[in-house]
Amino acid sequence: MTDTTAQDLIDKLDKLLETERAALLAGDLETIGRLLEQKEQLIDHLNMIAPQNQRALAGLHDKVTRNQALLDGALQGIRKVAARMAAIRRIRRSLETYDESGQRQTIEGEVLHRVEKRA
Repeated sequence: MTDTTAQDLIDKLDKLLETERAALLAGDLETIGRLLEQKEQLIDHLNMIAPQNQRALAGLHDKVTRNQALLDGALQGIRKVAARMAAIRRIRRSLETYDESGQRQTIEGEVLHRVEKRA
């Protein structure tokens, strides 16, 4: 692999990381998924670069670290939303409350699934 090819790979990965960052900030999960395979391929090719080119990769390391922090934040947000939705579903089915003696009571909810047809 020549230095020109190595620099081309570095430039492509740099551009891809900027695109990934924009998608993370916008919450565009579809784009992030599509970029994953391209990013893996570029990183695999860059791992074959001789050690003398490793200095050129230092800037990419910072961007990868930054994007990983953004991705971790996005995943944490998704987990929190999923937990909140599960809590809302649980509340719809039953309500937990306490009686006058401090004992927990569960009041079962009734879920009606009806379709109203109008002429």
